[in-house]
Amino acid sequence: MKKKLQNLYLLLIVIFLYAPIMTLMVLSFNSSRTRAKWGGFTGKWYVSLFQDEAIMSTLYNTLIIALLSALIATVIGTLASIGIQSMNRKFRTFMLGVTNIPMLNADIVTGVSMMLLFIAFRMTMGFSTILIAHITFNIPYVILSVMPKLKQTNRRTYEAALDLGASPIYAFFKVVFPDILPGILSGFLLAFTMSLDDFVITHFTKGPGIDTLSTKIYSEVRKGIRPEIYALSTIMFVTVLFLLFLINLKPEKEVHEKDGTIRKPSRARHTMRLVVTRVVPALLVIVITAGGFFYNSKTKISGSEKVIVYNWGEYLDPDVLDIFEEETGIQVVYEEYETNEIMYPKVQSGAISYDVVCPSDYMIQRMIENDLLAEINWDNIPNIKNIGQTYMDQSKAFDPENKYSVPYCWGTVGILYNKTMVDEPIDSWSVLWDPKYKDSILMQDSVRDAFMVALKKDGFSANSTDETELQQAKQDLIDQKPLIQAYVIDQVRDKMIGGEAAIGVIYSGEIMYIQDEVAAQNLPFSLEYVIPEEGTNVWLDSWVVPKNAKNKENAEKWINFLCRPDVAVKNFEYITYATPNKAAKEMLDEEIQNNKAVFPDAKQLKNCEVYRYLGDEADELYNSLWKEVKSD
Repeated sequence: MKKKLQNLYLLLIVIFLYAPIMTLMVLSFNSSRTRAKWGGFTGKWYVSLFQDEAIMSTLYNTLIIALLSALIATVIGTLASIGIQSMNRKFRTFMLGVTNIPMLNADIVTGVSMMLLFIAFRMTMGFSTILIAHITFNIPYVILSVMPKLKQTNRRTYEAALDLGASPIYAFFKVVFPDILPGILSGFLLAFTMSLDDFVITHFTKGPGIDTLSTKIYSEVRKGIRPEIYALSTIMFVTVLFLLFLINLKPEKEVHEKDGTIRKPSRARHTMRLVVTRVVPALLVIVITAGGFFYNSKTKISGSEKVIVYNWGEYLDPDVLDIFEEETGIQVVYEEYETNEIMYPKVQSGAISYDVVCPSDYMIQRMIENDLLAEINWDNIPNIKNIGQTYMDQSKAFDPENKYSVPYCWGTVGILYNKTMVDEPIDSWSVLWDPKYKDSILMQDSVRDAFMVALKKDGFSANSTDETELQQAKQDLIDQKPLIQAYVIDQVRDKMIGGEAAIGVIYSGEIMYIQDEVAAQNLPFSLEYVIPEEGTNVWLDSWVVPKNAKNKENAEKWINFLCRPDVAVKNFEYITYATPNKAAKEMLDEEIQNNKAVFPDAKQLKNCEVYRYLGDEADELYNSLWKEVKSD
């Protein structure tokens, strides 16, 4: 019976701990982008991973930061431990209590505190701030590891060495250091692991253009996990297993089981162990360091000029960045966000001086009203002539005098449905409340988009500030929750392609990608996009220049560059969101120009609205009601 329970326990450990990892490893060899379909065995995602400069640069950033912070924290922590150990008992107890506080403190408190400190000292957020933050929270862990070993050392041996003529430094390294070395190594490994694992503190102290694996994977998950992330995770897991193998190697000397004599290993075994435990780790450190410098050097442009760009995820062709840098000699520091609500507080705080940002209509209005934007010098943007007058007029809904914004992309919010799973044409938002599609409905994880759907269904304005109407919309969303499979953002695209849901609320710009994937994978169903007859949101994303921008002229050069027809076409072919650039649209294939999902006509837009910023009170009301919906 005991044996059976032990086996059951082992089985449960394997299932709960390793089954998810094995699933991830299997998916890393799936030729299909969707996890819902096995498309055959392939290693192309590993090839793609090592060709993806962004991911590789992030990987090396993570490893280098972890290595440097662990090394520095180990040195400082060891010295601090020696100093604390030499104090009298009362002061030692006090200092140990002080050093333990960061370990007991919530990570978010440490992260926010470090961010405010860097802002106060006007430090530029980036690699250095992450490194300093990691060193700071790693030092207590090193002290925790070294102090017990120091307490076990015999001070009299050290003093005897001094009496025999040894210098304090020589005596320390010959007498004390060998005794505390296991604690130092443990502290280093712990600090290295903590740095690799950290997300919260890194999130608050990082600047534009730099990510660690934790922050990169977080942003990727919000958009939908790419197969390259599966491959990266598999490599990390295998690497950890290899390191565990190194750590758990048997010692060089073995005790004979019968008589207790010490048997030395053979020369070959000794050489092999030396190679595995010392040469291989040294080579790994060299590769990590060299790779980090290689990938980071590739992203830098000679000269001091730069422009810091803050844009939506996957909302720009990476080749466009390279072309701009080659033509202008201006280095682009590029950072992405997932929602307007994430972007706004970062710009408002002034912690990072972004040069150019791409918010949506209502958020631009909010930024104007709160005096966060600088007026654009139109003399520096002659390519504005390529932007259709319709979109400049549309911009006046949130930028009345066209002083602050340049249209970039536009589109609608609509319903994407699987024609195999849905047995009727869809023309109304009310289908999202149909019980027969329970657990097969995807909603946007966005307060304005979610409330827009409910408000339009009930015949109200998408910009309603009437509390009675909003309460009704809130209740509708609560009633809808049992039918919802998930609130998502960009993941709706992959879920629908994978056949995981029947209906999803989606942005119109995803349609061309979806159509191409359905055809490429030869899927046994088709996906159709529709604008409900009650109307929807017509959104417009535009480039703006924050008031605290340090490179305003470079920002305007960036905007002017993106307004160039050939660049706009290249961008459209990558992101597939409708362009307001009339000259670029005329260069597209006629079939694309006539695609009503991407470029809807006036009839389709007759009941549609542009989001407006509704004021702080209304904004707080929306957010409060949204919390009630999500928490119900």
